[in-house]
Amino acid sequence: MLKKVLIVSIIFVSLFIIDQYIKILFVDGYEKEGSCISLVLAYNHGVAFSMFAFLQEYLKYIQLSIIGAGVVYLIKKKNIFQQYYIPIALLFAGGFSNIVDRFHYGAVVDYIYWHCGFDFAIFNFADMIIDLSIVIILWIQFKRPLHHE
Repeated sequence: MLKKVLIVSIIFVSLFIIDQYIKILFVDGYEKEGSCISLVLAYNHGVAFSMFAFLQEYLKYIQLSIIGAGVVYLIKKKNIFQQYYIPIALLFAGGFSNIVDRFHYGAVVDYIYWHCGFDFAIFNFADMIIDLSIVIILWIQFKRPLHHE
């Protein structure tokens, strides 16, 4: 268990630092226009696709509470942590990094803008690692043998 906690800590801290560093680059003015993907600064005051932007002042506290509840849940359900510790590290790193943005910048710093064939929402590295965590969780679930009762 201690080894897994150490692995989670290393993944969490590494990804958090990488994400925050990338965001600092964009806040400091880095931009790159491309034919399909542009790297441009945008501030997201809501959550995915700017939903709930009207809750802008409260989202950081709501999301922080969700992460806190997740930590409490994982402390009580050690078997869940044991099985999903890698995607948990990814999910928490991305989620916490975006929450830190809300406290520091007043919104989440986004910068990857897909516009090849259609306009897509602007997102960031933290969003990608959150998505990856969900894919890993689904993969773990689908590879498990079915238990028939």
